[in-house]
Amino acid sequence: MARLFVVRHGNTFDPGDVVTRVGGRTDLPLSSSGKVQATKLAAHFAETPFTAALASPLVRTRATARAILGTRTDSPALLIRSFLREIDYGPDENQPEEAVVARLGEAALNAWDTDGTPPQGWIVDPAATRAGWSDLLKDVGALAADANVLVVTSNGTARFLPDVVEAVPEGLDRKLKTGAWGEIAVTLSRSEILVWNKRP
Repeated sequence: MARLFVVRHGNTFDPGDVVTRVGGRTDLPLSSSGKVQATKLAAHFAETPFTAALASPLVRTRATARAILGTRTDSPALLIRSFLREIDYGPDENQPEEAVVARLGEAALNAWDTDGTPPQGWIVDPAATRAGWSDLLKDVGALAADANVLVVTSNGTARFLPDVVEAVPEGLDRKLKTGAWGEIAVTLSRSEILVWNKRP
C-alpha cells in the first residue's frame, strides 16, 4: 500500500501571544515554537523517502513542508495545491477565541469540531474540500506500493479527510494539532487511517 502522510503546519503563535483564529486570509509565518515543531517533524521523517510532496499556498505550510523535505537530497519538488488552503473564517478571521465564542456560541463551534458543519459566516465548501481529498487519494492509490506522499495543510482543511477514508478508527477526533500528522494507507480500492493526530 502507498502511504499518504498529512501534516498540519507548526505554530504561528508563541506563549504570551494573543492567539487568534487564523484562516486562509491571514498568511502568518511560523513562530519560534512553530519552527521548533517543523524541525522535530523533519527529524521524524528524515528516513522517509517521499515520492511526491504537496502544500497549500500559505507561508506556514510551505515552511513546514520545506523543513521536512530539506533533510534528504532525493526529496521531490514541493507542489502547491489550492484546495489545501486553510478555510476563511469570515467575520471571525484573526479574532481572539473569546470573541469567536461570543459571536457564534459553543454549540456552533462544537458542531464544527465534531462533524465539520461550518458556522454562520465562515467561507468553506466542505463538498469541494472532500472532493479534493478524494481525488488525491485516487492519485496516491495509483502509485507504487512503496510510494510515500507528503501533504502539509491546515486544520480546517485536514478535518475533512477522514470523511472520505474507508476505514477510520472509532471515535477519531478530526482535529489535527499543530505539528501533528496522520498516516493513511492507500490502494486503488481502499484507504485506511493508521495514525492520526500524532506529534514527534
